[in-house]
Amino acid sequence: MVQAVLADWRTAPIDERLHAALGFLEKLTLRPAEVQREDVAYLRAAGLTDNAIEDAIYVCFIFCTMDRLADAFDFDLPSSYNNRWNAVVANVIGYRLLSLIGR
Repeated sequence: MVQAVLADWRTAPIDERLHAALGFLEKLTLRPAEVQREDVAYLRAAGLTDNAIEDAIYVCFIFCTMDRLADAFDFDLPSSYNNRWNAVVANVIGYRLLSLIGR
């Protein structure tokens, strides 16, 4: 499923909530001035809670910020092992706490 999402999330066999969230996050990232209240209403109608929407926005913010910093400062890309380890840590302690540790 991950490969299908990476290839094209629009056609990947994913849950409607994830599909709605990915569409919203794409819009938030590429066309933030176009985000409206109706976008959040659509997410709620798709079954996302306000906490889930807030978490998705927070994760999007972190990745967008890190991507811009990486481009500006020419960060080295982590190895596959580091990516897997970071994913495990983020899953266990959450992105919010992980961002505080990185200070």
